Amino acid sequence: MTSTGRFTLPSEENFAEKTKELAELWGADAIRNSDGTHLDEAVLALGKKIYNAYFPTRAHNEWITLHMDETPQVYLLTDRILAESDTVDIPLMESFFAEQLKPNRDADPHKYWEVVDRTTGEVVDSANWTLDADEDTVHVSGVAAWHEYTVSFLAYIIWDPVEMYNHLTNDWGDKEHEIPFDIYHPATRKFVFDTFEQWLKDNPQTDVVRFTTFFYQFTLLFDEKRREKVVDWFGCACTVSPRALDDFEAKYGYRLRPEDFVDGGAYNSAWRVPRKAQRDWIDFLSGFVRENVKQLADMSHAAGKEAMMFLGDQWIGTEPYKDGFDELGLDAVVGSIGDGTTTRMIADIPGVKYTEGRFLPYFFPDTFYEGNDPSIEGLDNWRKARRAILRSPISRMGYGGYLSLAAKFPKFVDTVTHIANEFRDIHDRTGGVAAEGELNVAILNSWGKMRSWMAFTVAHALPNKQTYSYYGILESLSGMRVNVRFISFDDVLAHGIDSDIDVIINGGPVDTAFTGGDVWTNPKLVETVRAWVRGGGAFVGVGEPSSAPRFQTGRFFQLADVIGVDEERYQTLSVDKYFPLVVPDHFITADVPVDPAAREAWEQAGYRIPLSGCGGGQSIKPLGGIDFGEPVLNTYPVNENVTLLRADGGQVQLATNDYGKGRGVYISGLPYSAANARLLERVLFYASHNEDKYAAWSSSNPECEVAHFPEQGLYCVINNTDQPQKTTVTLADGTTEDFDLPDSGIAWREA
Repeated sequence: MTSTGRFTLPSEENFAEKTKELAELWGADAIRNSDGTHLDEAVLALGKKIYNAYFPTRAHNEWITLHMDETPQVYLLTDRILAESDTVDIPLMESFFAEQLKPNRDADPHKYWEVVDRTTGEVVDSANWTLDADEDTVHVSGVAAWHEYTVSFLAYIIWDPVEMYNHLTNDWGDKEHEIPFDIYHPATRKFVFDTFEQWLKDNPQTDVVRFTTFFYQFTLLFDEKRREKVVDWFGCACTVSPRALDDFEAKYGYRLRPEDFVDGGAYNSAWRVPRKAQRDWIDFLSGFVRENVKQLADMSHAAGKEAMMFLGDQWIGTEPYKDGFDELGLDAVVGSIGDGTTTRMIADIPGVKYTEGRFLPYFFPDTFYEGNDPSIEGLDNWRKARRAILRSPISRMGYGGYLSLAAKFPKFVDTVTHIANEFRDIHDRTGGVAAEGELNVAILNSWGKMRSWMAFTVAHALPNKQTYSYYGILESLSGMRVNVRFISFDDVLAHGIDSDIDVIINGGPVDTAFTGGDVWTNPKLVETVRAWVRGGGAFVGVGEPSSAPRFQTGRFFQLADVIGVDEERYQTLSVDKYFPLVVPDHFITADVPVDPAAREAWEQAGYRIPLSGCGGGQSIKPLGGIDFGEPVLNTYPVNENVTLLRADGGQVQLATNDYGKGRGVYISGLPYSAANARLLERVLFYASHNEDKYAAWSSSNPECEVAHFPEQGLYCVINNTDQPQKTTVTLADGTTEDFDLPDSGIAWREA
């Protein structure tokens, strides 16, 4: 039976009858338009709450074509060009998409641009280079032969990056390119607010203004072949202008360099250890953005409409997890649901009345084409989101794109019906309350709370080869029976470690924002963490935790004594490393499937692994189902009292270490899987000396999870796979109950 509400349906013009039919089938109480679609009178007349997408800084070419010096700008870094004599010519646009970007020749290049000798890092005197504007080439003289040179230059963004992406994805042909504009310029800012004021008058039927989003696009740059070149969902590269740079200097007392934005080609990725200039620019930018967001929200309210922010597109500068977001007056935040991590990224945002998730797949032709089954992706997306929703509920759900495409796929239509009903049922049973968390877990990195559920991310919900071993930590935690917070090194240095934290996790590769880089050379940080663990705390390190970029103090992992593991950086090769026997049975690995033949071979080998990194010994893999991701080479136990749980190939993948009254655990990497999530869960309970709490509300099958709602006297069991699963659930009193769950199934019981 179809329930109703909590569902936002995308629609388009000339599609009213089918919209009505699907709205009834899916229980939709709201209708929205998507980029490139329009709601006609027949759709508006269906009596649903109306969301109207609003783009404050695009879709008005009649204005911006007369003010092309007021488009957003970005600092771009050219390719590195090798000088073979005392002169070198550097082409500006050779690897950029000319339909998207255009060099800013209006503002004095010698004031705002920079030529850098990349071999030495020195800035070339501006008297030694000239711009050939006709050829978009910089001629540099007096250079050193066999050195590489680059130009960091300002460029106008002349095609809105998201509209461009949608244009290219959907093959919109000769549709006019929408040019973005930058409200940092007073004339354009006045145009934006005047236009919005008129739009509010012209759209009385709109109930919710869905700002998609506000003013500054995350870094999304394309190359000359129309391929993505730089994608950083947190990037502030596309936010600059000569006016803003000058104002920043007046306010902060120092001038930003182009290098502070291009960052040697890294473009200030969130993986970079943040520097003062980067942090100051974020503060400067967010102050300006938020002031103007509040004005748009106030105008919406004065017109009797809600103000909703889409967490995507031009979201840069809003900073939903930075203090003060609750003062903007926004009613809601909606965001794209890619997995459990992105679900939590939306659901945990403070200071709004409700949150909404836009589920996948997007109703675009790259998914909805003949022969494909979109329901597979739809259910996979729902399973990933559901485990997170049980831990931190979003208030509403919906989809985006062309409803006319989705309507052609009856199986997908039925799948959405099922998902929508189940989503509402969860809310009805729980009252929108989160399931109980049994431990308090803190993720420790450079960004802290400001990047809650955003760690280890490059593009939205798209981990890659270098990130998946760490992103899996968040994905595992997103649906786990623990409470998660994000803390920074600055927090620990200023205030210590909160007394209610059970476990701290620090993970990532060396010299990144997520391990901390040089911060670990600060004795106060090391002292604080050591004292906390020694007194009974738990520290879990993943990858290269607490690593200092340069070998010093005889250690690479500065908390090697806590986690019991260090990494050989080719400085102490003359010092022998001895591995204790690998422990075959342990609380942490109790749920890991073990192949009997592998176990027997391992036992016959005496549970031994190579005695050094020089070869020899056995390399049996007894812990089946555990994927430790990209290998971290040359790790070793710091002494023979460390408990090794996995050590293949002459390095440590999993180990635990008693440290005073507390414990440290080392994991080399943790991509997301059910087995890995179960392993991490057991690590957290063991490290924090809470083994006795583990059994209650646990599932014997790692593919199934339990969520307990004590206030409602309920618990549920979910099947996170597309296959039927059996599991046994242990209740708080120690009794058990068996479950037979269908694929993607959920079962509710009284607690």
